[in-house]
Amino acid sequence: MKTAFTALAAFSGCAALRRRLDRRPIPSGGECLGGRVRLKVFWNQGAAFGLPIPAEALPLASAAALGLLWARRRRCPLGTGLILGGGLSNLFERVSDGRVCDYLQFPRAPGPLNRYAFNLADLCVFAGGALCLLRGGGDSRLASPPRRGV
Repeated sequence: MKTAFTALAAFSGCAALRRRLDRRPIPSGGECLGGRVRLKVFWNQGAAFGLPIPAEALPLASAAALGLLWARRRRCPLGTGLILGGGLSNLFERVSDGRVCDYLQFPRAPGPLNRYAFNLADLCVFAGGALCLLRGGGDSRLASPPRRGV
């Protein structure tokens, strides 16, 4: 239940922000937080980070990945919910519009991250992935096989 609620909350928040951007666009090149964040609309028709996945295959690949993730939700319900909500938001936008609206850049981010654009759904997926990694890393049952007869 926690996973479904988190996914619904993340999806709803991403969709609400996207609707707001449709009604009141971001002024191009707007910077905030002392230049750490730049708000600018980019339309992404391809996969994240320019991965060479054909645009026609993205919705099917995304749906399959989200289905597999749902099956493993018990390990980290909150992180899985964030990934599912953000992933479903991007999938919905890609299916309905044929592209995804990215609007956040981090010009002072290290390495190549400073040239990519993101949206709230991407941040949900990232935060959920980080939570799942932290949860998996701290669970000794994941690191070693169960012992029998002890």
